[in-house]
Amino acid sequence: MEYDFRAIEQRWQANWKASEAYKVTEDPSKEKFYVLDMFPYPSGAGLHVGHPLGYIASDVYARYKRHQGFNVLHPMGYDSFGLPAEQYAIQTGQHPAVTTEANVARYREQLDQLGFCYDWSREVRTSDPAYYRWTQWIFAELFESWYDAAADCAKPISALVEMLQSDGLETAQPACDWDWWKMLPDGAYPWNDAFDGTLTAAHWSACDAVAQSHILMQFRLAYLADSEVNWCPALGTVLANDEVKDGLSERGGHPVVRKRMRQWIMRISAFSQRLIDDLNGLDWTDSIKEAQRNWIGRSEGASVHFGVEGLPQHTIEVFTTRPDTIYGVGFMVLAPEHELVATITTAEQKKAITAYQTAAAQKSERERQGAGDHEVSGCFTGGYAVHPLTGEKLPVWIADYVLAGYGTGAIMAVPAGDERDWKFAKAYDLSIPAIFEGVD
Repeated sequence: MEYDFRAIEQRWQANWKASEAYKVTEDPSKEKFYVLDMFPYPSGAGLHVGHPLGYIASDVYARYKRHQGFNVLHPMGYDSFGLPAEQYAIQTGQHPAVTTEANVARYREQLDQLGFCYDWSREVRTSDPAYYRWTQWIFAELFESWYDAAADCAKPISALVEMLQSDGLETAQPACDWDWWKMLPDGAYPWNDAFDGTLTAAHWSACDAVAQSHILMQFRLAYLADSEVNWCPALGTVLANDEVKDGLSERGGHPVVRKRMRQWIMRISAFSQRLIDDLNGLDWTDSIKEAQRNWIGRSEGASVHFGVEGLPQHTIEVFTTRPDTIYGVGFMVLAPEHELVATITTAEQKKAITAYQTAAAQKSERERQGAGDHEVSGCFTGGYAVHPLTGEKLPVWIADYVLAGYGTGAIMAVPAGDERDWKFAKAYDLSIPAIFEGVD
């Protein structure tokens, strides 16, 4: 007798659908368990082999937990909003609502054929106004909040306003950039160039509404700031590092450049220590926990300011986890986008610096992160920094392995103690001073 699996599967799948076999309702008598898959983008091509590769594993686990007596919530949805949907609509000449609906129907048919135990009554579509109204609500909540470092939690921005009105920043401890006042846009502020960030109640009350809104922007959890991004003019949007390969957009193959632009930013770094601490209570493998710690990237060290020869009003700030190696500094390296590059660069080096900056802008941040490990490239600005302890002149270079958005966008190069700095020094015949006196 022939095993007609198609007929058998169709009959049982119809039965599961009619009986709502996998629908989940609240049941206080059972312990809850949540299994969440990454929602697929519903392209016109349908599912590919990578989808069931992950979905089968999570489906098996959901069924396993259900047999253990848990009340398992296992939903599915579609990441149907954003650049992919927009580009597919442009390519096909159809409204995205039409193409998305047709593609979702195709995906649903294929997922049903695979027999997964999803609760389809809880289907999510990120393009559905009923869904993204909540993402907009979350953003508004973040915008209207600040992080109180003393209380170690987020609070309404109105609470910070009250503190500024009564005591300024004397009692408030908002998470922010240490030099937040330098990030303010041009405007009328009640202080002079000697202002060091100590905002008083008198300062606050003397600001007009526009100036106050600019100040509050420096403390909000969702805030506007200039940031280095992957900009794709053809797509008219900023791309993540994963969406850029060899200087081109993954979708469409359009040129992408590194550019400093005004962006909305989330102050997630304010939560970094809480994220690290909470890893201890998670039932995860040590390797995954360590990966999370590395991603959070907590570093302990010191900020060091190097003077700039001939420019006493400027300093180059670096953050180092090894301040004990400061006597081994042989040169300085800035990110090509660093704000001081144009100021420090001499007329003789301007053409070479501009050419190097243009080349660096064609690379993604990920490409640049490993650049100094494999091939050495850089360009001398013609300017010099001044060692804060010895007064020695240190040549200032730019190199694409230094990122403007990481740390301060500048490093003190210690070739005797760092392999990448050593390769750079050897490639350009730079000084390699000893870190400790009498030790090579």
